[in-house]
Amino acid sequence: MDNNITYEAKLPENAHRELKPGEEYVPVMPVNATFPEVTLWSVGMGLLMAIIFSAAAAYSGLKIGQVFEAAIPISIIAVGASTALKKKFALSQNIIIQSIGASSGVIVAGAIFTIPALYILQAKYPEIQANFVQIFFSSLFGGFLGILFLIPFRKYFVKDMHGKFPFPEATAGAEILIAGEKGGSQAKTLIISGLVGGLFEFVISSFHLFADEVTSRVLSIGTTLADKSKLVFHMSVSPLVFSFGYLVGLKYALIITVGSFLSWWIFVPLINEIGDIVVTMMGSGVNPIQAMSPEDIFRAYVRPIGIGAIAMAGIIGIVKSSSVIGSAFKLAVAGITGGKKDATVADATPRTEKDLKMSTIFLLAILVIGAIFVFLLFGVDITPFQAVVALITLVVISFLFTTVAANAIAIVGSNPVSGMTLMTLILSSFVLVGAGLSGPLGMMSALVIGGIVCTALSMAGGFVTDLKIGYWMGTTPVKQEKWKFLGTLVSAATVGVVIYILGQAYGYVLTPETPNPLIAPQANAMAAVIEPLMLPGAKVYWILYVVGALLSLMLNFIGIPPLAFALGMFIPLGLNTPLVVGGLLNHFLGKPSAKKPEKVAEARIARGTLISSGMIAGAAIFGVIGALLLFFGFDLNLHIFDGNEVGAETLALVAFILLLIYFVWETKKAKEGD
Repeated sequence: MDNNITYEAKLPENAHRELKPGEEYVPVMPVNATFPEVTLWSVGMGLLMAIIFSAAAAYSGLKIGQVFEAAIPISIIAVGASTALKKKFALSQNIIIQSIGASSGVIVAGAIFTIPALYILQAKYPEIQANFVQIFFSSLFGGFLGILFLIPFRKYFVKDMHGKFPFPEATAGAEILIAGEKGGSQAKTLIISGLVGGLFEFVISSFHLFADEVTSRVLSIGTTLADKSKLVFHMSVSPLVFSFGYLVGLKYALIITVGSFLSWWIFVPLINEIGDIVVTMMGSGVNPIQAMSPEDIFRAYVRPIGIGAIAMAGIIGIVKSSSVIGSAFKLAVAGITGGKKDATVADATPRTEKDLKMSTIFLLAILVIGAIFVFLLFGVDITPFQAVVALITLVVISFLFTTVAANAIAIVGSNPVSGMTLMTLILSSFVLVGAGLSGPLGMMSALVIGGIVCTALSMAGGFVTDLKIGYWMGTTPVKQEKWKFLGTLVSAATVGVVIYILGQAYGYVLTPETPNPLIAPQANAMAAVIEPLMLPGAKVYWILYVVGALLSLMLNFIGIPPLAFALGMFIPLGLNTPLVVGGLLNHFLGKPSAKKPEKVAEARIARGTLISSGMIAGAAIFGVIGALLLFFGFDLNLHIFDGNEVGAETLALVAFILLLIYFVWETKKAKEGD
């Protein structure tokens, strides 16, 4: 390493747009120079972050059903620590810290969606096992598969598709790292916006000073529409969500939100109306749907349509990416059989394009798959034939859905792992029942498969963010890839301990021994889905999944991205509507006019990106603080609006409008050349 090497701490102008013919992207750190990436400091800090954030995220997810994304607050901490210690070449080391530490959030997201369902079902079926070994190995093997299956697609997602995907989460992370490296006014803007977003989020989640979302029920006519016609509007006021909308942009924000409107404003009231029509045709009786809330109708009947749409969108994506998948196989074969040729090519490859050798990936994949087989055989206690069937199912689904998870993160920064995991549980249950595995043992097997697949997909989505940040900055991918395994190991162990301890201390089911269980909403949903699938004669409404699948096919036919639309159908309405708010801000603030020259518009877009990144970071990091306070028994709920939802939502709307005014005012400070 040459200590005299310098570089400008600024993302190039073409970092976020498609490249022109013959144009190349030049990363922040020079390609022909080497930097201290893997050091005792970066690895030690990364592992510490993995432990802390794994514990905090697991508790938060099981307590309130929300898993915060760890990558952004870890980036903030890394920047702050390296600045305080005056580390030289901090950028390259901070990326490794962020990459190792970010294993925590993705492992937690994979684990808590499925594994606690073992405890939930164990209360009814004592023969189902739930222990640390199952939690740890499901998380570990799933994380390893996610890493190994994504690496062959790294070049496609981070380089070949440069500028075609918005990568909102990676954009936020990159802006934080750059601002920390650059310091000055950018760092100040990032810190102030982070404090604004963080304190706003803290007031909502910890003090409960006002509601976390606004609904149409705040008006009497809205309550009537919700009760009678099942029409309802939800909008989260979290600065994190609308900031994501700003980074995603108006195009994708609209597609996602229109998908959500289809679910909530067409399918939900339509299902209720069909119930009325049936009762009218019969001449007597009561419409059972009328007693359900719009939210209940969505969860019971409409969300499965969204799951089917996501599954088909994934299949469409796999078909469209078949050439990429084929290239990955060819590279793997060449790496395995090429020997010296593979090494020669690796030596000639620029530092910023070096991945793990395909021969190494293949060997590691075989070892992990073999270990999973042993785990299924002895850890789940099924027959060798059933273990083979289960193994093939989870490996095929994990590999094929890897590109779907990465694609989703690249588009909206949100990974639909719960939807894909539900589809995995349905498919694996169907296959396992065919292999003679049903009842409690079948439930346990399907949930373990679902846990491995869910973690693999969560890891693939999270890791593509790390690799995109590395691509923008100019780090060495192979170093990120190697040390990601260690972060996964530490995170899996931490998550295993936390889930096991919380299960013993609080439980996940209401019993005399556990009077205040953790709600674990995703795991409860998984348990509810898996139980009837594994019981003889249970009714599964396959037509709902088929409707979603057909919808995705038609959307693809008319040129609308089916995955973005399907994500909108599946994700709750309140988390989608703020995306349009952010997208509209991006559109109008960055639109040139007679009074706003193109250079000024570009400066505003850049400043808005920085402010959005700060708000996302602040909301995430204050979410961690709130989760830790709850963990240690500090309940800061002021109980001001208990029983007064109208007052809580009205104040939330006023606060959200003030937040938007601040955002616009701060963004308009940008000047040409900023």
